Amino acid sequence: MSSRVESLVASGHVAEIATAVRGGQVRAREVVECYLDRIAKHDGTLGCYLRVDADGARRRGDGVDAALASGATVGPLAGVPIGIKDIFCTEGIETTCASKILKGFIPPYESTVTARLSAAGAIGLGKLNMDEFAMGSSNENSAFGPVRNPWDPARVPGGSSGGSAAAVAAGLCAASLGTDTGGSIRQPAALCGVTGVKATYGRVSRWGVIAFASSLDHPGPFGRTIRDAAWMLSAIAGYDPNDSTSIAAPVGNYVQACAGGVSGLRVGVPEEYFSVGLEPEIESAVRAAVETIRQAGATVVPVSLPHTRYAVAAYYLISTAEAASNLARYDGIRYGHRATNVGSLEELYARTRGEGFGSEPKRRIMLGTYVLRSGYYDAYYGKAQRVRRLITNDFQAAFADCDVIATPTSPISAFKIGEKISDPLALYLADVYTVGPSLAGLPALSQPCGFSSAGLPIGWQLIAPPLGEETLFRVGGAYEAATSWHQRRPRALFGTEVVA
Repeated sequence: MSSRVESLVASGHVAEIATAVRGGQVRAREVVECYLDRIAKHDGTLGCYLRVDADGARRRGDGVDAALASGATVGPLAGVPIGIKDIFCTEGIETTCASKILKGFIPPYESTVTARLSAAGAIGLGKLNMDEFAMGSSNENSAFGPVRNPWDPARVPGGSSGGSAAAVAAGLCAASLGTDTGGSIRQPAALCGVTGVKATYGRVSRWGVIAFASSLDHPGPFGRTIRDAAWMLSAIAGYDPNDSTSIAAPVGNYVQACAGGVSGLRVGVPEEYFSVGLEPEIESAVRAAVETIRQAGATVVPVSLPHTRYAVAAYYLISTAEAASNLARYDGIRYGHRATNVGSLEELYARTRGEGFGSEPKRRIMLGTYVLRSGYYDAYYGKAQRVRRLITNDFQAAFADCDVIATPTSPISAFKIGEKISDPLALYLADVYTVGPSLAGLPALSQPCGFSSAGLPIGWQLIAPPLGEETLFRVGGAYEAATSWHQRRPRALFGTEVVA
């Protein structure tokens, strides 16, 4: 394998790989083989992939090379190997949501997002591990084993898109797809030291994405850098008539926005996000990031989000109610796991769901069913929706005084596997900074802004008004240009700590 291919894979830049493939400097098949070699070497320890589609990836790589040889036009992501969270339906490839109840399910159709990436020339390497049905903040809830953090395999990568974040951090794909319901892109991005983006609700199609909480689910990309994420989002954003919640609005030039600078922008800092429970090292890193942006030309202003304290409670009422409704379809009759040797329809339901679902989906189904009960609906679900409106109003008021809001992504850095799994409330509270933007449907991203004294990544979160993705990329691009955190990589996986 050529040194040029190895260098491209080590750097992992989406645009560099695509440019080299389109320019004939390397073949897409060579790039695919290099990533497959890395997966074979490292994923046995990390557990990022649930299934690797090696033959399919080679076939798609050969297809890109053949198209280029014939002079055909190829997409902007031609030859870029990506990983796909196992929540996206992929035609002909098993899709399980990391759950036993969907083991063996092979979708007869392709999700809009994965179809768009394929049309752009990207090459899927396989399906990535996750918390079962996207329910979790540590990726310990997968029915097929946990994902381990590339910076310290004894620690979690965050969740629910832990496999997606860890695979990018470990160089097991150039970029990846995840979903974010209450922080499931942003939180693992922070814990793994990569960039993750959740666009405005409706900006990216949910068609073909297995539902957790339909009013909160957001598909989105992970990349090593802000520009990698921008290239990915550019390929998947846009109106989709198959999704009734899709927004019919023009897609911005996200890649160009990364070089737009922050002159004239106002960055809001809410003190409610710097409260008890935030690790001091994380607070210091985030405040330093804000200062870096101020020095780059932005104005920093204080803002208030007074209903932040209610966000976690509101989120876990709304999301569990919607989860209970969405997961009702897994009954042993239509698809997926079906219990055998049953004597009645009731026993079929009970045993199928009891055998197929893990403890976290069961917990959320029970919570959601309770809050939707007759006589309880308005007291819990209805009240949570009213609080959601108040949280959205807070953001609207704050954006009258600023263009983007900067906060920590997670109050804690990556914790040890097994450390919090027996305390669901502690795990739910890890979402304290990410659930607010999800409830309001706002675009938000996380990017690296430092490391703890233990050598663990720290991320900061940027939040913009609806359809303000370009503003996020302006700030993220300016910060990345002024710092080098995004260049650091786990030494054990790359042989060096810094890969430019």
